[in-house]
Amino acid sequence: MQFSSAGMGLLDCLLGAEARKSIKRKHSDAGEAGKALEVIRGSLYIELRTSEGARRQQQRFCGPVVAMSFNFFVSVGIILTNKLVMGKVGFNFPIFLTLIHYTVAWLLLAFFKVLSWLPVSPPSKTSPSSALFSLGAIMAFASGLANTSLKYNSVGFYQMAKISVTPTIVLAEFILFRKTVSVKKVLALAVVSAGIAVATVTDLEFNAFGACIAIAWIIPSGVNKILWSNLQQQANWTALALMWKTTPITIFFLVALMPWLDPPGVLLFKWDINNVSAILVSALLGFLLQWSGALALGATSATSHVVLGQFKTCVILLGGYLLLDSDPGLVSLSGTIVALVGMSVYTSLNLKESKEGSTKQIPMQNHVSKAKGSENGSEGSTVINTTNEV
Repeated sequence: MQFSSAGMGLLDCLLGAEARKSIKRKHSDAGEAGKALEVIRGSLYIELRTSEGARRQQQRFCGPVVAMSFNFFVSVGIILTNKLVMGKVGFNFPIFLTLIHYTVAWLLLAFFKVLSWLPVSPPSKTSPSSALFSLGAIMAFASGLANTSLKYNSVGFYQMAKISVTPTIVLAEFILFRKTVSVKKVLALAVVSAGIAVATVTDLEFNAFGACIAIAWIIPSGVNKILWSNLQQQANWTALALMWKTTPITIFFLVALMPWLDPPGVLLFKWDINNVSAILVSALLGFLLQWSGALALGATSATSHVVLGQFKTCVILLGGYLLLDSDPGLVSLSGTIVALVGMSVYTSLNLKESKEGSTKQIPMQNHVSKAKGSENGSEGSTVINTTNEV
């Protein structure tokens, strides 16, 4: 003990007070660096291996403009491909075609799962299994009945059914979530719907079975968009993770719907390499359409997604008139222009509301941070006073 104390005294004399302080400072710096490294590791884990981090990554790389542009281009591509499949190829089995789309999508998602490319799902307590089951079932009816309605109804009647989805969504969001829409937005949506009706509704051929299918499709279509948007924005689901959970349920209900709505003879179809290739291309585009639609619903709202669908109709009409020398008529062109004006007003109102919401959130965050800072300061003063008293 005497030797060790003498050694320490000699070390103190050799190093001096400044050297001892430097050694202590290095130890404290190393501790702070270790804490900072742990914080970085924790943040990386949150960003890469949690549902909240995966949701933030989706928002960072796929905002509203990117998501809606992606959905727009894929929608135009699948419209042309499905026209090829239904027309030239002659595959007149809409439910079975939808089933092929979702089966290919599920196989691709399983491949992503094996490669660990699939984002993490939120905890089960945030989203009960009943909500996921309901979404999968509603999605089967929305997708299957849409294709069936297009088969049995005229284009005009089909467009009327699509227009009626907008007020259905507004009413359903008010009933389910007490979400209200401003008077200006209601007027803009009314102008959009009127313009689309004038532009596209030229042949209102009535078919009893087709009308029943169209009416049955309206409610599932609106509720499907609402649930997709709500689960992503409120429960931290990403598009791919939600697709992985709901696609098997959708496939099950499509199999149940196929005998009731598809005509017989699917096995007698000419399954050659050309026809199969066209159907597989349609299925791949169907996967991209489902993914892009989910991204758009997660980045915007159900009503905005419906307006985007109507914008596609206007672009197709104008594109055919300007590029393909088609002549839809002066009335249809006038309706298209009116619809585009209404969409522009609706979009500007959405942007204005989002800016006002962001400016309101910033002062609240500053107020919260100041409150936290004052609380920390009061806690620190309490500790100092207690130490002085001791």
